[in-house]
Amino acid sequence: MDWSDWALWVAVAAVAVVLLQMARLMRKNRRLRQLADEANRLRRKADATEQRNRQIKQEMTSNISHELKTPVSSIRGYLEILLSDKPIDDERRRHYIERCYSQTLRLSDLIQDVSIINKIEESSDLFPRTDVDAAGVAAEAVGDLEDKAAAAGIAVRDNLPHMPLVGNRELLYCIFRNLVENSIAYAGHGSTITLETYEPAKGVSHSPTTATHYFIHYYDTGRGVPDEYLTRLFDRFVRIGEGRSRADGGTGLGLSIVKHAVLFHGGEIYAKNRPEGGLEFFFSLKK
Repeated sequence: MDWSDWALWVAVAAVAVVLLQMARLMRKNRRLRQLADEANRLRRKADATEQRNRQIKQEMTSNISHELKTPVSSIRGYLEILLSDKPIDDERRRHYIERCYSQTLRLSDLIQDVSIINKIEESSDLFPRTDVDAAGVAAEAVGDLEDKAAAAGIAVRDNLPHMPLVGNRELLYCIFRNLVENSIAYAGHGSTITLETYEPAKGVSHSPTTATHYFIHYYDTGRGVPDEYLTRLFDRFVRIGEGRSRADGGTGLGLSIVKHAVLFHGGEIYAKNRPEGGLEFFFSLKK
């Protein structure tokens, strides 16, 4: 092989090396573009999440401000009458004082519910987890509302078995108390509330299994809700009927707290109207 052949082979090898380097650079550039695209996608997602969170907080602030106006205005109005120089008989004076007290209770409930939701969303680790029997907590909530249910003409059948789990007693109590209070407020006289367990196939399709979760069926035999409200039932400050929650003294946050508390315990929740009449909830709690 003469020098010209060697020169040709050297040139070919040089070209091959250059081509290999170019191929590596192209692959690297493609990878860099992919990483850049992924970073942009994640940034856009983060921006959208941040914007959504900001919107939720703004809506929450606006709703809270709106909800505070009625009781604060009522208390102010009654106190202005009581402090005026106009003569007021004892019966009317007592009525005004009782109304003020009722509105302060409403304010207290609203502040407590808002605090619970914010705490779950932003500092859920502040809720300690301990060994607790969910059925025992449910029985406690039902017992605390026994007189209120009886006054509303509503019977409660608590058929929950022993359900030991690692969870937060306060949030579990919120789940059952808010569900029962919701039925007492809206189900109607003569309704019955039932709490029982169920197999997943009975209700909605759940990703958990009975090996890892308890499945609870809660329902009443009352009026149910319009179908268009079912998808918004767990939203904050949702009113099913104008002013209905206010008239019954609710904060409009009860079912939102229920959903947050169920999610805190590794479960899912779903609501629907019963064909026989009434509203039912299917939810799970992690064992």
